[in-house]
Amino acid sequence: MEITKLKKPAVQLALFAVSAFMLTFIQVPHTLHFLAWVALVPFVLACRQESKTFAMVLISGFVATVYWLGNLWWLTLVTVPGYIGFCIYLGLYWPILAICIRYCRRKRFPLIVALPVLIIGAEAWQGILITGFSWRLLGHSQYANTTLIQFADIFGATGVSFVVAMVNGLICDLIIDWRKKRNSKGNSVGMAHPTWIINAVKVSVTVFVLLSVMTYGKYRIGQSAKYMSEGPVIGSVQPNIPSYVKELADNGEDILNDLIDKSNKCFDAGAELVAWPETIVLATMNKSYTKVLKKYNQPNPGDLYNEMISKHTMGRGYVFFGSHAATIEYPYVINNRFNVTEQFNSAYLYRPDGKQDPKRFDKIHLVPFGEYIPCKKSAPFIYKVFRFFSPFDYDYSLTRGTEYTAFDMDSGEKQYHFGCLICYEDTDPEVTRKMVVDEAGNKKSDWLINISNDGWYVKYDKKSGKMSPSGELSQRTAISVFRAIENRISIIRSVNTGISCLVDPVGRIVDGYAGGDLPQKAMDRECVEGWFVDKIFIDKRVTFFSKHGKWPDIYAAGSFVAILAAMFLEKLLKSKYMKRKANK
Repeated sequence: MEITKLKKPAVQLALFAVSAFMLTFIQVPHTLHFLAWVALVPFVLACRQESKTFAMVLISGFVATVYWLGNLWWLTLVTVPGYIGFCIYLGLYWPILAICIRYCRRKRFPLIVALPVLIIGAEAWQGILITGFSWRLLGHSQYANTTLIQFADIFGATGVSFVVAMVNGLICDLIIDWRKKRNSKGNSVGMAHPTWIINAVKVSVTVFVLLSVMTYGKYRIGQSAKYMSEGPVIGSVQPNIPSYVKELADNGEDILNDLIDKSNKCFDAGAELVAWPETIVLATMNKSYTKVLKKYNQPNPGDLYNEMISKHTMGRGYVFFGSHAATIEYPYVINNRFNVTEQFNSAYLYRPDGKQDPKRFDKIHLVPFGEYIPCKKSAPFIYKVFRFFSPFDYDYSLTRGTEYTAFDMDSGEKQYHFGCLICYEDTDPEVTRKMVVDEAGNKKSDWLINISNDGWYVKYDKKSGKMSPSGELSQRTAISVFRAIENRISIIRSVNTGISCLVDPVGRIVDGYAGGDLPQKAMDRECVEGWFVDKIFIDKRVTFFSKHGKWPDIYAAGSFVAILAAMFLEKLLKSKYMKRKANK
């Protein structure tokens, strides 16, 4: 009897662990993407109808936390307490999912519908809470299946997750029905007539959905030539500098000289615009800030860097890069310190006349721990703990930007417009969408530039000077594919340590280039330095997703909450009924 009691939790643990193992290997840089179509089956089978709530929550929560700890290990390179706390938070979704799936199984809801609704509901909330973390979603595993994922221009990456989860749900329904029939009729695996019909309908619906998705994908790819045209030649510079080296102010001039050298090669190869990574120019570059420092005769590397960049772009072309910006309010000096009220992670454009463009983009989607320290007001004690383990001895929290800036670029007689995504903003569908279309739903950007510093997420051996990449680099690149398809827009990436590449409006990560010295295969551009230039593709199509946003996520998040509410309400009513019955 004791062995039997131990056996069920052990089996449950094994099933959750198998799901976690498969979910680990469906994402890049691994190649087992096909496992996504069955990865949730062990998870669902572990959520047996007779499962005890406490044991199931404990086991699934433990496995989920281990799963995230293993797959987000690169966060330790930035913050250990933040990494642990964040993984524990993400691990909470699995117990909630397990309880909901068990409820649906008890109610005999068809998992072909219930499972995808629950999965995309959980993914929706993961993308909403704590500024959102749309990472390692089920649909992301299919980034290389270009034909399949084209319908993301209607449903977003959420739609792809739904279809993959739908196939998992169908397999679960078939296995559960087979097991029920086997248990009721000994070793017989035949099915009663009504069950056979229901399952046949489920299979037919799933096949129809898959065929529809593939047909739509071929259609959208086939019509691309009609709507796509070649734009200007754009260059991308990729340094390969570990962040702790890049952040040292003394290295600023050497880094800038190297950028200018590679940028000159881009211009020589025909580029009209060259992109450099996020925060690669180590100074605060906005004019309002530098003017105040000059007024008070304070040394400012921004003046030197402004002169160097201005001289570089004069008569050559446009340069777009990341640096910082700051707001100094009057009175400018308080207690012998400048009254800096806001700091931003910003993007600047220098024009062929050598002048800084008056427009500036300030990053909108800030990353917890990376760009601000959480709990400053809500939980000061926790905030102090985070500060203690922070890689910096000061509060580096930034101010969130509010403007979805579109920059202008002249090319011959044509004028183009482009937007910017800084760092993890390419994981945010809403920020990307608003960068592409205006409030009226018209396309305001011809392409997007994603500038990032992924030097935080590479291993660096100080003795040998060698760096090795983490999965963060390739996974970020894969996520960019969905932003391109959702909005039918090209995204060119300039990323410190990689991966710098071009993603076209069909979601293809472009291998090769018109000129450059980076590896030909885009996904091999990890922990190397170099540059490339290529023509950008401009797509005139305005997608349903661009106009309406993450509408499936709203319904999914609501449905997820509704199932939870129904479950708890039923439990509450049942408890009250039992009390009344006992009193009688």
